[in-house]
Amino acid sequence: MKLKLFILTVIGLSFTACTSTNNVPAPSTSKITYQKPTAAKLEVYQKTMMRVASGIKDDPNYNRIALDTPEKKAWFKDLTYRLWDRQITRHQFISEGLQKYPTHKYEFEFIARGFSS
Repeated sequence: MKLKLFILTVIGLSFTACTSTNNVPAPSTSKITYQKPTAAKLEVYQKTMMRVASGIKDDPNYNRIALDTPEKKAWFKDLTYRLWDRQITRHQFISEGLQKYPTHKYEFEFIARGFSS
């Protein structure tokens, strides 16, 4: 019995000897910078945004996202522009929106669909 325990212990220790914790890279948190809109792109984006916004009033399930400060409006405009300009994916758009407004999943999906159509 003691011999079996000894053998299992040696085998277990041999597995841990194969790993090295000296060269484990630290997780990086690099900040991605996005391109700002040019005047021409901004005009096309605004037309698209107006088209998406016009569909909101026809949808009874859509609940308005509270963009009641200039900072929130700028954040939302930047987020939707990055989606429109394909700087982020639809999934990234929804995920980033839900971080700030977790109860508005339907609304972010609605907006994402509007920009992709």
